[in-house]
Formats: sequence, C-alpha cells, structure tokens
Amino acid sequence: MTKVKHSQATKRRKKKVLRQAKGFWGDRSKQFQQARRALMHALVYAYRDRKARKRSFRRLWISRINAAVRQEGMSYNKFMSAVKKSGIGLDRKIIAELAVREPAVFKRLFETVKSN
Repeated sequence: MTKVKHSQATKRRKKKVLRQAKGFWGDRSKQFQQARRALMHALVYAYRDRKARKRSFRRLWISRINAAVRQEGMSYNKFMSAVKKSGIGLDRKIIAELAVREPAVFKRLFETVKSN
C-alpha cells in the first residue's frame, strides 16, 4: 500500500484562503488559521451588509423624496399614494434622483401627480 499524499490539495486550499485574506491586518493575512477565522467573519459581515445596504438606500430615497415633496406642501405618503394611483411607473430611486438632480422635472412630476 502506498501512502496517500494530500499536499497539493492542502496547498491549493490554503493558498485560496490566504489570497482572499489579502489586505487583512497582521497575522490575519499571513497565517492560515488566523486568515480562515478572519475570512469567515468577513464573509458574514459582507452577507449581512449587502442586505443592510438595500435598506439604508431605501431610507435615503424616502428622506429625499419627503424633503422635496414637503417643499411643495404635501406629505410623503400622500405623494407616493398619488404616484401609484396616477399609474406612473417610477420607483423611489428614480424619483429621489429627480428630486436631487433635476428639480424642474420633479416639479413637473409633482404637478402631474397633484392634478390626478
């Protein structure tokens, strides 16, 4: 019977982890076990924060729309309700962009929504 050698697979696995941990602080980027622990933690944060980013952007868009609509004398929820009823297919992201970057276009959108 011959001895089974795992060196190639082990080397590949360790190299992969260390490559992913590049840029981590101290031994977390140099030692395999430290790197593996740090990487697992980092991946958990990455997964969690991908979800959190969606929530935080939605909050930002709502705040921007609310600020723009309040200047016109209407509340956010009444405005969004009117947008839905008028059949305008714009989402919060686009409406917020209009409010910030294109105030004239937003004003026209507001008038359209208000008249319906």
